[in-house]
Amino acid sequence: MSRSPMIVRTVPALRRALDGLRARKATIALVPTMGALHDGHVSLVRLAKRRAKKVIVSIFVNPTQFAPTEDFGSYPRTWKADVARLAAEEVDLIWNPDVKVMYPEGFATRIVPEGPAIAGLEDRFRPHFFGGVATVVGKLFTQVRPDFAIFGEKDFQQLRVVARMAGDLDLGVKVIGSRTVRERDGLAMSSRNVYLTPEERQVAPALYRAMKESARRLRAGDDVEAAMAGGAELIVKAGFVLDYYEARHAETLAPVASVKDGPLRILVAAKLGKTRLIDNIGV
Repeated sequence: MSRSPMIVRTVPALRRALDGLRARKATIALVPTMGALHDGHVSLVRLAKRRAKKVIVSIFVNPTQFAPTEDFGSYPRTWKADVARLAAEEVDLIWNPDVKVMYPEGFATRIVPEGPAIAGLEDRFRPHFFGGVATVVGKLFTQVRPDFAIFGEKDFQQLRVVARMAGDLDLGVKVIGSRTVRERDGLAMSSRNVYLTPEERQVAPALYRAMKESARRLRAGDDVEAAMAGGAELIVKAGFVLDYYEARHAETLAPVASVKDGPLRILVAAKLGKTRLIDNIGV
């Protein structure tokens, strides 16, 4: 039977638990999540276990990264199932603060990232988002002080923003990206997939198919503009409303004119019905 992880909800309790782990010279990996855990999150936990002796998973639905029009109130919350999943993976500790712990009365400090945070991708449609992410992740890093932090590559711009922030602020944590976990038909696993109707769920893998087709054309030497236009057409024909579909430099997220401009990443965000999906692949 899996042992239950320690669950802590206050900063003093977290510090006491961490002091105990560090007294034994244990390396620590942090997996930040907003709960509603799926197999993609489990893959992050398993990578964390390969990198460190002790694994901490944070579960905190962060209000500052949601705009008033977004789904903070309805974001899926599956606490009992999440704890059971993490117990099965033998996670050592769950850090589960509430909003008043993370943002106490009078809280007045924000991290405002630039660089990859203003690349004209997610930030163009959700200008509030990366400030909220950077602030909460900065807090998590200073609270837990992990040796490693594991983030999924599905949120690729977020991964680049967090890695840049950790380096720029000398936070002493190595940020590691973990490959996107997909359903059998190619749809990237996401907590928001539960919003898709059965009919939309059948259509959703078109995002992945379009990216693969554009990547194939780019590798074959096709023009960037033409390859991306072809993929965008496939996505729109499938029934999506496209926010962006772009090839960018895989490290800086800068726009590229040709495959010679460096390692490329195709990134997409599109709405299917009421659900907004994001995804990306390397070229």
